[in-house]
Amino acid sequence: MKTLKTNWNTPRKTAVTAGVLYLLTFVSIPTISLYHALHQPDYILTPGSDTSAIIGGLLEIIVALSCVASAIALYPVLKKQNESLALALVASRVLEASTIFIAVAFILAAVSLHQQAAKQADPSSHTLIILYDRAFLLGQSFMPAINDALLGYLLYRSRLVPRTLSMIGIIGVFPLLAGYLAIVFGIVSRDSIWAGLSAILVALFELALGIYLIAKGFIKSSMK
Repeated sequence: MKTLKTNWNTPRKTAVTAGVLYLLTFVSIPTISLYHALHQPDYILTPGSDTSAIIGGLLEIIVALSCVASAIALYPVLKKQNESLALALVASRVLEASTIFIAVAFILAAVSLHQQAAKQADPSSHTLIILYDRAFLLGQSFMPAINDALLGYLLYRSRLVPRTLSMIGIIGVFPLLAGYLAIVFGIVSRDSIWAGLSAILVALFELALGIYLIAKGFIKSSMK
Protein backbone atom coordinates (compact mmCIF):
# COMPACT_ATOMS: atom_id res chain seq x y z
CA MET A 1 0.00 0.00 0.00
CA LYS A 2 2.88 2.33 0.74
CA THR A 3 4.24 1.92 -2.79
CA LEU A 4 0.85 2.67 -4.33
CA LYS A 5 0.50 5.80 -2.22
CA THR A 6 3.94 7.03 -3.27
CA ASN A 7 3.22 6.34 -6.93
CA TRP A 8 0.02 8.39 -6.80
CA ASN A 9 1.50 11.25 -4.81
CA THR A 10 3.99 12.17 -7.51
CA PRO A 11 1.41 12.61 -10.36
CA ARG A 12 -0.93 14.41 -7.94
CA LYS A 13 1.76 16.87 -6.95
CA THR A 14 2.67 17.32 -10.62
CA ALA A 15 -0.95 18.07 -11.48
CA VAL A 16 -1.35 20.61 -8.66
CA THR A 17 1.95 22.29 -9.53
CA ALA A 18 1.02 22.54 -13.21
CA GLY A 19 -2.46 23.78 -12.30
CA VAL A 20 -1.13 26.56 -10.08
CA LEU A 21 1.39 27.59 -12.74
CA TYR A 22 -1.34 27.77 -15.40
CA LEU A 23 -3.44 29.98 -13.16
CA LEU A 24 -0.42 32.23 -12.59
CA THR A 25 -0.32 32.93 -16.32
CA PHE A 26 -3.48 35.01 -15.81
CA VAL A 27 -1.86 37.50 -13.41
CA SER A 28 -0.98 39.85 -16.27
CA ILE A 29 -4.62 40.57 -17.13
CA PRO A 30 -4.46 43.93 -15.26
CA THR A 31 -1.81 45.17 -17.72
CA ILE A 32 -4.69 46.11 -20.01
CA SER A 33 -5.31 49.07 -17.71
CA LEU A 34 -1.80 49.36 -16.22
CA TYR A 35 -0.34 50.14 -19.66
CA HIS A 36 -3.07 52.60 -20.62
CA ALA A 37 -0.88 55.68 -20.10
CA LEU A 38 1.96 54.20 -22.14
CA HIS A 39 -0.26 53.98 -25.21
CA GLN A 40 -1.00 57.69 -25.18
CA PRO A 41 0.82 59.50 -28.02
CA ASP A 42 2.33 62.06 -25.63
CA TYR A 43 3.37 59.58 -22.91
CA ILE A 44 7.12 60.19 -23.20
CA LEU A 45 6.67 63.97 -23.01
CA THR A 46 4.14 63.97 -20.17
CA PRO A 47 5.37 63.91 -16.55
CA GLY A 48 3.76 61.33 -14.30
CA SER A 49 4.19 58.17 -12.27
CA ASP A 50 5.48 55.01 -13.92
CA THR A 51 4.52 52.71 -11.06
CA SER A 52 1.66 51.06 -12.93
CA ALA A 53 3.87 50.34 -15.96
CA ILE A 54 6.59 48.81 -13.78
CA ILE A 55 4.04 46.65 -11.95
CA GLY A 56 2.69 45.54 -15.31
CA GLY A 57 6.19 44.56 -16.41
CA LEU A 58 6.73 42.53 -13.24
CA LEU A 59 3.41 40.73 -13.77
CA GLU A 60 4.42 39.83 -17.30
CA ILE A 61 7.74 38.46 -16.03
CA ILE A 62 5.77 36.22 -13.66
CA VAL A 63 3.72 35.02 -16.64
CA ALA A 64 6.85 34.29 -18.68
CA LEU A 65 8.41 32.24 -15.89
CA SER A 66 5.11 30.42 -15.29
CA CYS A 67 4.88 29.54 -18.99
CA VAL A 68 8.22 27.75 -18.92
CA ALA A 69 7.68 26.16 -15.51
CA SER A 70 4.22 24.78 -16.45
CA ALA A 71 5.61 23.03 -19.53
CA ILE A 72 8.51 21.58 -17.54
CA ALA A 73 6.12 20.38 -14.83
CA LEU A 74 3.96 18.55 -17.38
CA TYR A 75 6.84 17.14 -19.42
CA PRO A 76 7.45 13.96 -17.35
CA VAL A 77 3.79 13.01 -17.74
CA LEU A 78 3.25 14.07 -21.36
CA LYS A 79 6.45 12.47 -22.69
CA LYS A 80 4.92 9.06 -21.99
CA GLN A 81 2.41 9.84 -24.72
CA ASN A 82 4.77 11.43 -27.24
CA GLU A 83 8.21 12.56 -26.12
CA SER A 84 8.90 14.65 -29.23
CA LEU A 85 5.67 16.64 -28.92
CA ALA A 86 6.15 17.02 -25.17
CA LEU A 87 9.60 18.45 -25.82
CA ALA A 88 8.14 20.68 -28.54
CA LEU A 89 5.70 22.05 -25.97
CA VAL A 90 8.57 22.94 -23.64
CA ALA A 91 10.44 24.62 -26.52
CA SER A 92 7.31 26.49 -27.57
CA ARG A 93 6.72 27.76 -24.04
CA VAL A 94 10.36 28.88 -23.79
CA LEU A 95 9.95 30.79 -27.05
CA GLU A 96 6.74 32.37 -25.75
CA ALA A 97 8.50 33.41 -22.55
CA SER A 98 11.37 34.89 -24.59
CA THR A 99 9.02 37.13 -26.56
CA ILE A 100 7.37 38.25 -23.32
CA PHE A 101 10.76 39.20 -21.86
CA ILE A 102 11.59 41.14 -25.01
CA ALA A 103 8.24 42.94 -24.81
CA VAL A 104 8.85 43.84 -21.16
CA ALA A 105 12.29 45.17 -22.14
CA PHE A 106 10.58 47.60 -24.56
CA ILE A 107 8.19 48.71 -21.82
CA LEU A 108 10.98 49.29 -19.30
CA ALA A 109 13.05 51.14 -21.91
CA ALA A 110 10.13 53.50 -22.51
CA VAL A 111 9.76 53.96 -18.74
CA SER A 112 13.46 54.81 -18.44
CA LEU A 113 13.19 57.47 -21.13
CA HIS A 114 10.13 58.87 -19.41
CA GLN A 115 11.87 59.01 -16.05
CA GLN A 116 15.17 60.47 -17.22
CA ALA A 117 14.25 63.04 -19.83
CA ALA A 118 10.53 63.48 -20.25
CA LYS A 119 10.80 67.07 -21.44
CA GLN A 120 13.68 66.49 -23.82
CA ALA A 121 12.84 63.03 -25.11
CA ASP A 122 12.21 62.52 -28.79
CA PRO A 123 8.48 61.86 -29.39
CA SER A 124 9.55 59.05 -31.73
CA SER A 125 10.48 57.13 -28.58
CA HIS A 126 6.84 56.02 -28.63
CA THR A 127 8.13 53.51 -31.17
CA LEU A 128 9.12 51.41 -28.16
CA ILE A 129 5.46 51.01 -27.27
CA ILE A 130 4.63 50.00 -30.82
CA LEU A 131 7.39 47.39 -30.65
CA TYR A 132 5.91 46.15 -27.38
CA ASP A 133 2.49 45.74 -29.00
CA ARG A 134 4.00 43.70 -31.83
CA ALA A 135 6.02 41.53 -29.45
CA PHE A 136 2.88 41.08 -27.34
CA LEU A 137 0.93 39.84 -30.37
CA LEU A 138 3.65 37.37 -31.24
CA GLY A 139 4.23 36.14 -27.70
CA GLN A 140 0.72 36.18 -26.29
CA SER A 141 -1.47 35.62 -29.36
CA PHE A 142 0.47 33.53 -31.86
CA MET A 143 2.60 31.39 -29.51
CA PRO A 144 -0.31 30.44 -27.20
CA ALA A 145 -2.06 29.00 -30.25
CA ILE A 146 0.95 26.76 -30.93
CA ASN A 147 1.20 25.83 -27.25
CA ASP A 148 -2.44 24.87 -26.90
CA ALA A 149 -2.46 22.93 -30.15
CA LEU A 150 0.38 20.76 -28.79
CA LEU A 151 -0.99 20.54 -25.25
CA GLY A 152 -4.57 19.94 -26.33
CA TYR A 153 -3.50 17.11 -28.64
CA LEU A 154 -1.28 15.46 -26.00
CA LEU A 155 -4.00 15.68 -23.36
CA TYR A 156 -6.62 14.38 -25.78
CA ARG A 157 -4.53 11.35 -26.74
CA SER A 158 -3.44 10.58 -23.17
CA ARG A 159 -6.88 11.14 -21.57
CA LEU A 160 -5.15 12.68 -18.55
CA VAL A 161 -8.06 15.13 -18.33
CA PRO A 162 -11.59 14.90 -19.79
CA ARG A 163 -11.48 14.92 -23.57
CA THR A 164 -14.07 17.70 -23.67
CA LEU A 165 -11.59 19.95 -21.90
CA SER A 166 -8.83 18.99 -24.33
CA MET A 167 -11.09 19.74 -27.30
CA ILE A 168 -11.73 23.27 -26.05
CA GLY A 169 -8.00 23.91 -26.29
CA ILE A 170 -7.69 22.38 -29.75
CA ILE A 171 -10.73 24.19 -31.18
CA GLY A 172 -9.70 27.47 -29.54
CA VAL A 173 -6.49 27.52 -31.58
CA PHE A 174 -8.33 28.40 -34.80
CA PRO A 175 -10.16 31.58 -33.73
CA LEU A 176 -7.01 32.75 -31.90
CA LEU A 177 -4.89 32.38 -35.03
CA ALA A 178 -7.62 34.05 -37.09
CA GLY A 179 -7.70 36.96 -34.65
CA TYR A 180 -3.90 37.25 -34.73
CA LEU A 181 -3.82 37.36 -38.53
CA ALA A 182 -6.69 39.86 -38.62
CA ILE A 183 -4.70 42.21 -36.39
CA VAL A 184 -1.44 41.72 -38.33
CA PHE A 185 -3.17 42.54 -41.63
CA GLY A 186 -4.96 45.53 -40.11
CA ILE A 187 -8.46 44.12 -40.46
CA VAL A 188 -9.21 44.71 -36.76
CA SER A 189 -7.37 46.64 -34.05
CA ARG A 190 -5.54 44.99 -31.16
CA ASP A 191 -8.00 46.40 -28.62
CA SER A 192 -11.18 45.63 -30.60
CA ILE A 193 -13.91 43.37 -29.26
CA TRP A 194 -13.24 40.89 -32.10
CA ALA A 195 -9.62 40.50 -31.01
CA GLY A 196 -10.82 39.78 -27.49
CA LEU A 197 -13.43 37.28 -28.63
CA SER A 198 -10.86 35.34 -30.64
CA ALA A 199 -8.96 34.54 -27.44
CA ILE A 200 -11.92 33.43 -25.30
CA LEU A 201 -11.72 29.67 -25.94
CA VAL A 202 -7.96 29.49 -25.35
CA ALA A 203 -8.30 31.53 -22.15
CA LEU A 204 -11.19 29.30 -21.02
CA PHE A 205 -9.13 26.18 -21.76
CA GLU A 206 -6.10 27.30 -19.78
CA LEU A 207 -8.17 28.60 -16.87
CA ALA A 208 -10.31 25.45 -16.72
CA LEU A 209 -7.22 23.24 -17.05
CA GLY A 210 -5.52 24.96 -14.15
CA ILE A 211 -8.59 24.64 -11.93
CA TYR A 212 -9.18 21.01 -12.95
CA LEU A 213 -5.59 19.94 -12.27
CA ILE A 214 -5.66 21.53 -8.82
CA ALA A 215 -9.09 20.16 -7.89
CA LYS A 216 -9.03 16.73 -9.55
CA GLY A 217 -5.52 15.98 -10.77
CA PHE A 218 -4.89 13.59 -13.64
CA ILE A 219 -7.42 10.87 -14.37
CA LYS A 220 -6.06 7.87 -12.46
CA SER A 221 -6.84 5.26 -15.10
CA SER A 222 -4.67 7.18 -17.59
CA MET A 223 -1.65 7.11 -15.27
CA LYS A 224 -1.21 3.34 -15.53
